[in-house]
Amino acid sequence: MAEEKKKEINVKFKFKPIYAAAVVAILAVIGVIYLATNSSAAPTVVAIGDNVSVYYTGTFQNGTVFDSNVGKQPLTFIAGSGQLIPGFDQGVIGMALNQSKTITVPPKEGYGLVNQSLIVVVPRSVFGNQSITVGMMVKSTGNGQQGLVTAVNATNVTIDFNPPLAGKTLIFQVKVVAINKKL
Repeated sequence: MAEEKKKEINVKFKFKPIYAAAVVAILAVIGVIYLATNSSAAPTVVAIGDNVSVYYTGTFQNGTVFDSNVGKQPLTFIAGSGQLIPGFDQGVIGMALNQSKTITVPPKEGYGLVNQSLIVVVPRSVFGNQSITVGMMVKSTGNGQQGLVTAVNATNVTIDFNPPLAGKTLIFQVKVVAINKKL
């Protein structure tokens, strides 16, 4: 009887490695099928509330570059939070990691339309003996707001207190380099 048990034990050990290898192979095939059908179907994309980092180059419609962070630190912000102009902010939502995209931002979704009431003409005498030239930035004494001198003559100075990019369509080349999902 002891001899019969010994044979049973030897038989069990003889087949166990074969069964184990078959089970491992079946599980591996199931795992590959699961990953192929589930994980690649839904890449991580930017959603409202995500902390996002991007590289961008901003140009005017004529191709002139007005700003870029390429080769510098990426711009990091919370998508949909209003930290950036609306057209840019909304333009990155839905982008995938490492995706590049062109975002065109009309004035109403950027820095707004030009507000004519923010273009003022002041007497030249307000500046005393200071040298005033077109293109110079000046501050309002009332609220500290900066304005751009757009015209100067012997009696008057015209100053535009609109944001410098107001009234302009802006084109951004954007690449998403990091997405940290909101918790």
